[in-house]
Amino acid sequence: MKAIVMFQKGGIPKYVENFPEPEINNEEQLIMTVQAAAIKHLDKSSASGTHYSTEGDLSTAKVIGGDGVGFLEDGTKVFALGITGMMAEKAVIEKSRMIILPDGIDLAVAAALPNAVAGSAMALRYRAEIKAGDTVLINGATGFTGRIAVQLARHYGAEKIIATGRNEQSLHYLLGLGVDEVISIRQDDESFVARLKEIHKATPIDAVVDYLWGHPAELILEAIKGHGNFTHRTNYVTVGSMAGDKIQLSSEILRSVDLHLTGSGMGSWTKQQMKVLISEIIPEMLQLAAEGKLKVDVQTVPIEEIEKIWEMRVEDGKRLVVSIKN
Repeated sequence: MKAIVMFQKGGIPKYVENFPEPEINNEEQLIMTVQAAAIKHLDKSSASGTHYSTEGDLSTAKVIGGDGVGFLEDGTKVFALGITGMMAEKAVIEKSRMIILPDGIDLAVAAALPNAVAGSAMALRYRAEIKAGDTVLINGATGFTGRIAVQLARHYGAEKIIATGRNEQSLHYLLGLGVDEVISIRQDDESFVARLKEIHKATPIDAVVDYLWGHPAELILEAIKGHGNFTHRTNYVTVGSMAGDKIQLSSEILRSVDLHLTGSGMGSWTKQQMKVLISEIIPEMLQLAAEGKLKVDVQTVPIEEIEKIWEMRVEDGKRLVVSIKN
């Protein structure tokens, strides 16, 4: 079968035309004919062995891709998490970890959306504990998941949404997705902090969902620092680290503000929360996308071109999706 295979960690995956088809091992597994699979930061870091979830894996040849969309034997269209790699014509999936797709949804959109929903909805609902009327800051909102987070924050009832990012054009685009104010992180630190302090004083920030971490996180935490008075509670949730994996955090900040600092990722969710993600949250968002109520931008490439596009820079706010013609 056609497949995208990683032979050595740190290399570029290869397109293979005759990779062995996977086989099911028990009654809870099914074979899915894959039609599309998104290339995500998680897939790239997992394939290279740099993601924390891959520590200890052996450097053996394997099909990459953790999820995708396709057809079951009876023709049912589904999104599923893969037991075997999903960037191939066939993949093994579990019955309990698949979602039937709504009518009318584009398969590339269906492949691109679920990971971004996990990276935004779980942070907003379970870590930020967003509620109607909240003021929410999305740090790094110009990326694909950041754009989804903006839309879901409004869907979950946020009254005011602030978005930060580097790309001025992408920041402007966010205003059309419901963002109330955009702040460029390309400006000098003093101006960035001063503007956030003004916002926080006028409409206290209830939640921060952060896809950048690094220095921008240090600036945000400085902006919400207290000055000896009672402070507004802020739930700060780190989801990604595109601007750096480590920060310097002053003890003074933690002592001066009612701050709840936490993270959202695979290891931080409970089994029950994961069940809700699969059974309720992702299906709801797929339905919204099918109805045109959720904006999802994708760029598709055929599976045969993987070696050409693996390290290609994708336009801000878009997700690259591999299309597989069986």
